[in-house]
Amino acid sequence: MVESADATAPTADADPDYRAAVVDLLAVIAYGEITAFERLAEDAKLAPSLADKLDLAQMASIEIAKVERLHERLRAFGVDPFEAMAPFRAPIDEFHGHTAPADWYEGLVKAYVGDGLANDFYREIAAYLDADTRELVVASMEAGTHSAFVVERVRAGIAEDHRLGGRLALWGRRLMGEALTQAQRVAADRDELSALLAGGVDRPGLDLAALGRMFTRLTERHMERMTELGLEA
Repeated sequence: MVESADATAPTADADPDYRAAVVDLLAVIAYGEITAFERLAEDAKLAPSLADKLDLAQMASIEIAKVERLHERLRAFGVDPFEAMAPFRAPIDEFHGHTAPADWYEGLVKAYVGDGLANDFYREIAAYLDADTRELVVASMEAGTHSAFVVERVRAGIAEDHRLGGRLALWGRRLMGEALTQAQRVAADRDELSALLAGGVDRPGLDLAALGRMFTRLTERHMERMTELGLEA
């Protein structure tokens, strides 16, 4: 369970440092959704059937539909969404460059495991946000995942070829490692996001013990997803 924060979290309008952190958070989520759309649209080309191609196209459309609401909130802060997203293009693009799927099944696992890990991380951060921003972030994480479609296809593939399971298990571990590396890079480069997690005298944050528990929860959820796919974590 995500550890709850104090209900007296500042509003983005009242605290300039907190506002900067919220802008960064909304921007990185928005750019992540754009790249998710691009990736799923590209992966659809690998689909073995027209039905599978349509399912991935529908997943892609859900990702891109989330972006406008995030951009609206950024504009409400007087921020250009595209300028706000710019600092996150390199690390996110690098992650996708390092984890380009070699085939249909790797693309499915990446969509399910990789996106799930990112969503879990943002939900954890959302616990330390004001109510309005938290609602927006959580809503962006929860709009339709088509998880049943992915689980069904991967499990069917493993049933047909048991060697596939071993390869995809290694792929899932690689995705986890790459995602954590890029998350650490973003946090290190963006002082505002690091400060948001650390908290301050007037707002809650994560001490080392709480940070450790958070990463334990992220790892446990990753293992649960791998199990759902029929893979060893």
